[in-house]
Parts: sequence; structure tokens; C-alpha cells
Amino acid sequence: MALKQHDRAKRILHLLLEKGKGSVDELAAAVNASPASIRRDLIELEQRGLINRTHGGAEVPGQTSYKPFRFDAAFSLREERFADEKRRIALAAAELVVENDTIALSPGTTTTQIARSLRHREGIHIVTSAINIGMELSSQPNMKVTVTGGAIRWPGSFSLVGATAYEALQRLFFDKVFMGATGIHPEHGLTVIESDEALILSEMVKHGKQVIAVVDASKLGMVSTSQVCPPQKIHTIITDDSVAAETIESFAQVGVPVIAV
Repeated sequence: MALKQHDRAKRILHLLLEKGKGSVDELAAAVNASPASIRRDLIELEQRGLINRTHGGAEVPGQTSYKPFRFDAAFSLREERFADEKRRIALAAAELVVENDTIALSPGTTTTQIARSLRHREGIHIVTSAINIGMELSSQPNMKVTVTGGAIRWPGSFSLVGATAYEALQRLFFDKVFMGATGIHPEHGLTVIESDEALILSEMVKHGKQVIAVVDASKLGMVSTSQVCPPQKIHTIITDDSVAAETIESFAQVGVPVIAV
């Protein structure tokens, strides 16, 4: 059954967010529409800044959407690692966000994908301590975006830390906090490498009604240098479907459900 134009465009966007790119023929087959209809939908989505049209198809904007950062090879390499898994995790996370939510996004490649998955949404307030996420969303007129401010300490990271970032979070409260990590462990909780960043992320957690960890399966069971929060503060983990059953069980035993996508 053919979809109405609005619903068809939403389905096309969802497919592109999931796969990263797609051809006109692939999209036409997926939504049961003619190639001509798909091309019109792609023109509209591009005009809204949600996709980039390519020869014969379209792709989701990535690093090129904020040109001052396109030469950050370290971030680009991290984006490419488990790219498909991160897109699936991000889409599942974005589906948890509802109208009028105020959400926090930690710095990271998976949370950047969440930001991209929310570009078309309206009536939400996004707070982040990541410069690149602020830039990703700067052209979206229908959502409120707040960047904490702060200092940049490490090459290859867009994470803001220091007193300015910390003080900004004191006056903010979040319906949901989406948190990336270097490691997440059923005993030691959520950890990152840098202690300065852990301090800022810990403050985000304290101000959130729900804390949702968004990590690919390679991070589960790992422990890094600095703790952000114990496992008792994590409400849900969203990861990819390569996660082992025993790993899911180890988190279930401490009361943290794992969603594998």
C-alpha cells in the first residue's frame, strides 16, 4: 500500500538515518513509490537541511555539515568505527524523546548520531557540552539548543569542561540524559578517560530524571579511568545486537535493562 507523501518522506528519512545513504531505486522499493516521487521527496528533505542528495540517491549529512571541523581526523575515525551500530542505537534513543522534552547529550560519536536523528523534530530542548553537536543543530529553527560553554582540553575532542560548563549545568534539569562512555560495567558503572570530563558528565547525570547509556557492544564490561556514575544511576542501556546474552544478564542482575538493536 502506497504511503502518503508526508509519511513517505518520514520513512525515507528514517531509512537514510539507519543506513547512512541510499539510492533512489532502493528507497523507491522500500516505500513502494515511483523513482520520480522519491526524487521530489529528496529535494524537499534537502531543502530542510536533513539530507544531502547525491548522484542517484541521498545520504545523511555528516562531518561536512560543519566545515570548520571536517579536518578532525580523530573524530572522523571514531565515527567510522561501528558506524552502522551507532546509527541503530541513535535511532532507538531518538524514539524515546517526546515533544516538550529537555534532554542532555554528552560528547561522543553515538550522541552525535542522536543529534542527527533529531534534526527533523520540533518542540524539544537539547543541552550539550559538545561543540560539534551544537553546530550540527545550529540550523534547525524548530528546536532550542543550549551549549554549556567551557574549555576545550584535548585534541580530537569537542568536549567542553571546566568551571563554566559545570556552573551552566547547575541551573538545568533534564527529562532524559543520553550518555556515551569509554566503558560501562555492571559493578563500576559508566566511565570515561578524562577526570575533567567525568566531572561535567556526572553533573549531567545528577540533573536528569532518566539516564540512558548509548554505547556499542564493545564498551560493555569495560572500565576506563574516571567514573561518571555507578550502575544504580543508569536507567537503561541501548547497545547493538552483537551483545552477548551473559552480558545482558550481568546488567539485569544489578537492575539495569539492556536494549539491543
